[in-house]
Amino acid sequence: MGKEMDKRVALVLGGSGGIGRSVVEKLAEEGYAIGIHYSSSKTNAKQLEASIVARGGQAISVGGDVANEIEMSMAFELVEKAFGSIDVVINTAGIMLLSPIAELDLNDLDRMHRTNIRGALVVSQLAAQRVSKGGAIINFSTSVTRSQFPNYGAYVASKAAIESISMILARELRGKDITVNTVAPGPTATPLFLNGKDEHQIQHLANAVPLERLGEPNDISEVVAFLAGPARWINGQIIFVNGGLA
Repeated sequence: MGKEMDKRVALVLGGSGGIGRSVVEKLAEEGYAIGIHYSSSKTNAKQLEASIVARGGQAISVGGDVANEIEMSMAFELVEKAFGSIDVVINTAGIMLLSPIAELDLNDLDRMHRTNIRGALVVSQLAAQRVSKGGAIINFSTSVTRSQFPNYGAYVASKAAIESISMILARELRGKDITVNTVAPGPTATPLFLNGKDEHQIQHLANAVPLERLGEPNDISEVVAFLAGPARWINGQIIFVNGGLA
């Protein structure tokens, strides 16, 4: 399938659920051809792909471990083969394992660093090599790098690394007309965020936000769509999407 002249193509890592799914849906509505990446949720990815195609859109599902450069290279190649090129790469993939630092299982630290840091580097490296002129690379951090909630130490360490990777990559791509930004959501009602939290904890986090609610995935995907397309003068930035959480 050749690329249409006015068709932008996006690869969404972690696109089968949560914020990633919302990003896929939003970009599909805006006419993007989409590569929906999944790690383990192949069924969810295929169902989302079928839903987009049934509505007249273009989408394919691609699997792989974001920290495995061979599998990710194959995923990029499949999207390029299907749609002609890649204009936007959005990496929402990540894992979150919470613990006080004093009690941290270092195996959990290694797991998060492999997926969150190595994965971000693998994806960012491939995106830097393959994204078309006029394109965008969008990585994901967390607002907890600033709000500094207890128990998030190891997770925040991995996300702070992603912020630095993205800001440096934006400068390394000078002259290529490719933007690189990081989106840092606040408390957002996704399975990843809600897992392991009771109602009191959830309400406490919602009340910490001046708008007095949790974010919804579409709150985040609206910002991602802006950075992916029209926001060509935003580059090398961390965008906190959190309803005003301090």
